[in-house]
Amino acid sequence: MSVEARRDVFQAIADPTRRQIINLIAYQSMNLNAIAENFSISRPAVSQHIKILMECGIVLVRQEGRERYCEAKLDTLKEVSNWVDQYRQFWNTQFDSLDHYLNRIQNNNQSDQ
Repeated sequence: MSVEARRDVFQAIADPTRRQIINLIAYQSMNLNAIAENFSISRPAVSQHIKILMECGIVLVRQEGRERYCEAKLDTLKEVSNWVDQYRQFWNTQFDSLDHYLNRIQNNNQSDQ
Protein backbone atom coordinates (compact mmCIF):
# COMPACT_ATOMS: atom_id res chain seq x y z
CA MET A 1 0.00 0.00 0.00
CA SER A 2 1.32 3.45 -0.84
CA VAL A 3 2.27 6.06 1.73
CA GLU A 4 -0.59 8.28 0.58
CA ALA A 5 -3.18 5.49 1.02
CA ARG A 6 -1.83 4.82 4.51
CA ARG A 7 -2.17 8.48 5.38
CA ASP A 8 -5.80 8.39 4.29
CA VAL A 9 -6.68 5.60 6.72
CA PHE A 10 -4.97 7.39 9.59
CA GLN A 11 -6.62 10.69 8.66
CA ALA A 12 -9.98 8.96 8.55
CA ILE A 13 -9.73 7.62 12.08
CA ALA A 14 -8.12 10.80 13.43
CA ASP A 15 -11.44 12.61 13.37
CA PRO A 16 -13.77 11.87 16.33
CA THR A 17 -16.92 12.17 14.19
CA ARG A 18 -15.62 9.61 11.72
CA ARG A 19 -14.68 7.26 14.57
CA GLN A 20 -18.24 7.59 15.89
CA ILE A 21 -19.63 6.82 12.43
CA ILE A 22 -17.45 3.70 12.25
CA ASN A 23 -18.72 2.66 15.70
CA LEU A 24 -22.34 3.18 14.63
CA ILE A 25 -22.09 1.00 11.54
CA ALA A 26 -19.57 -1.55 12.79
CA TYR A 27 -22.24 -4.18 13.51
CA GLN A 28 -25.13 -3.12 11.29
CA SER A 29 -25.69 -1.19 8.09
CA MET A 30 -27.43 2.14 8.48
CA ASN A 31 -28.86 4.61 6.02
CA LEU A 32 -27.40 8.11 5.84
CA ASN A 33 -30.36 9.73 7.60
CA ALA A 34 -30.11 7.31 10.54
CA ILE A 35 -26.40 8.05 10.85
CA ALA A 36 -26.97 11.82 10.62
CA GLU A 37 -29.56 11.70 13.43
CA ASN A 38 -26.75 10.79 15.84
CA PHE A 39 -24.86 14.04 15.28
CA SER A 40 -25.47 17.74 15.83
CA ILE A 41 -23.88 18.58 12.47
CA SER A 42 -25.65 18.95 9.13
CA ARG A 43 -26.44 15.99 6.90
CA PRO A 44 -24.06 17.33 4.20
CA ALA A 45 -21.29 17.40 6.83
CA VAL A 46 -22.05 13.78 7.73
CA SER A 47 -22.04 12.92 4.02
CA GLN A 48 -18.59 14.51 3.70
CA HIS A 49 -17.31 12.35 6.56
CA ILE A 50 -18.83 9.27 4.88
CA LYS A 51 -17.13 10.25 1.61
CA ILE A 52 -13.72 10.37 3.31
CA LEU A 53 -14.36 6.98 4.94
CA MET A 54 -15.36 5.58 1.53
CA GLU A 55 -12.24 6.94 -0.16
CA CYS A 56 -9.99 5.03 2.21
CA GLY A 57 -12.08 1.86 2.02
CA ILE A 58 -13.45 1.83 5.56
CA VAL A 59 -17.07 2.32 4.48
CA LEU A 60 -19.01 0.85 1.59
CA VAL A 61 -22.19 2.64 0.48
CA ARG A 62 -24.83 0.66 -1.37
CA GLN A 63 -28.03 1.91 -2.92
CA GLU A 64 -31.32 0.19 -2.02
CA GLY A 65 -34.15 1.95 -3.81
CA ARG A 66 -33.99 5.59 -2.77
CA GLU A 67 -31.90 4.90 0.34
CA ARG A 68 -28.13 4.73 0.62
CA TYR A 69 -26.87 2.31 3.26
CA CYS A 70 -23.43 2.43 4.80
CA GLU A 71 -21.57 -0.58 6.09
CA ALA A 72 -18.16 -0.76 7.70
CA LYS A 73 -15.30 -2.67 6.10
CA LEU A 74 -13.26 -3.07 9.26
CA ASP A 75 -10.57 -5.22 7.63
CA THR A 76 -9.18 -1.95 6.25
CA LEU A 77 -8.28 -0.99 9.83
CA LYS A 78 -5.92 -3.96 10.06
CA GLU A 79 -3.20 -1.68 8.71
CA VAL A 80 -3.68 0.61 11.71
CA SER A 81 -3.68 -2.36 14.05
CA ASN A 82 -0.42 -3.64 12.57
CA TRP A 83 1.19 -0.24 12.94
CA VAL A 84 0.11 0.05 16.58
CA ASP A 85 1.21 -3.54 17.32
CA GLN A 86 4.83 -2.80 16.44
CA TYR A 87 4.90 -0.09 19.11
CA ARG A 88 2.99 -2.24 21.56
CA GLN A 89 5.66 -4.93 21.17
CA PHE A 90 8.42 -2.36 21.65
CA TRP A 91 6.88 -0.98 24.85
CA ASN A 92 6.08 -4.44 26.21
CA THR A 93 9.76 -5.32 25.80
CA GLN A 94 10.78 -2.08 27.52
CA PHE A 95 8.42 -2.67 30.44
CA ASP A 96 9.59 -6.28 30.77
CA SER A 97 13.18 -5.05 30.98
CA LEU A 98 12.22 -2.46 33.58
CA ASP A 99 10.35 -5.10 35.57
CA HIS A 100 13.41 -7.40 35.57
CA TYR A 101 15.64 -4.52 36.62
CA LEU A 102 13.36 -3.51 39.49
CA ASN A 103 13.08 -7.11 40.67
CA ARG A 104 16.86 -7.42 40.64
CA ILE A 105 17.25 -4.22 42.67
CA GLN A 106 14.62 -5.37 45.14
CA ASN A 107 16.31 -8.75 45.53
CA ASN A 108 19.70 -7.07 46.05
CA ASN A 109 18.23 -4.76 48.72
CA GLN A 110 16.63 -7.68 50.52
CA SER A 111 19.87 -9.68 50.52
CA ASP A 112 21.79 -6.65 51.90
CA GLN A 113 19.55 -6.53 54.95
